[in-house]
Amino acid sequence: MAAARLLRGVAGVAGFLVAGELVIRFGLSEDLVFPAPSAVLREAVWLPSDAVFLRGTAATLTNWALGLLIATAVAVPAGVLLGALPPVERAIRPVLEFMRPIPSVAIIPLAILLIPVDELMKVSVIVYASLWPILINTLYGMHDVDPMAKDTLRAFGFGRSAVLARVSLPSAAPFIATGVRIAAGVALVLAVSAELVAGGTAGIGVYVTTAGSGNRTDLMLAATFWAGVLGVAANLALLAGERRLFHWHRVRTGAAG
Repeated sequence: MAAARLLRGVAGVAGFLVAGELVIRFGLSEDLVFPAPSAVLREAVWLPSDAVFLRGTAATLTNWALGLLIATAVAVPAGVLLGALPPVERAIRPVLEFMRPIPSVAIIPLAILLIPVDELMKVSVIVYASLWPILINTLYGMHDVDPMAKDTLRAFGFGRSAVLARVSLPSAAPFIATGVRIAAGVALVLAVSAELVAGGTAGIGVYVTTAGSGNRTDLMLAATFWAGVLGVAANLALLAGERRLFHWHRVRTGAAG
């Protein structure tokens, strides 16, 4: 089953690339200059040997990892606390629902004005964007805890902290992991976006901007391609971790297979 899905995915990507190659080479006007997929892939193959691109990738991944780690360290305890205290959650929920839909990219100019340190500004934007998926998923996980399991533990004399540690947190853990996985993709988007808007000395976004200033559209798309590869790799790695750690949850919800 997994092999069949992989083959279908590869076939879909290959078909898309072939169609794009044909359209760009034979279907577009000569006045519209746009690199064919073959040209972009050729540059993408050589980019890992470019020291400037490698430094930029390292800078982007450093900001991405740091922002995601800080967001997880803040959002998980906050979500657990709000989920364990329903009156507090009801009081805070309107504020959360107001702030959550605000596009994170839109706060980059404000962050540039308020935070003069370049790396701190970029990490702060990543943290803000990554908080919401983790926080909301943690809350959903806390709400999904079986009340009978909590009541059973209380009936045996366990206190609130023991119920939280033995029932609520283990039950919410798969939801938290899913929130982190979603936030990882959001964090990478914001890491590159902040570099595109704010510039800097290194980063995938900075590399794309520099390539654009030299009218190297093929390099711009090649660097963007590698950003997508990094996002897919991070998602697959976190998804594999979820399946290994929380197989019991997939069985319970009927998602195993």
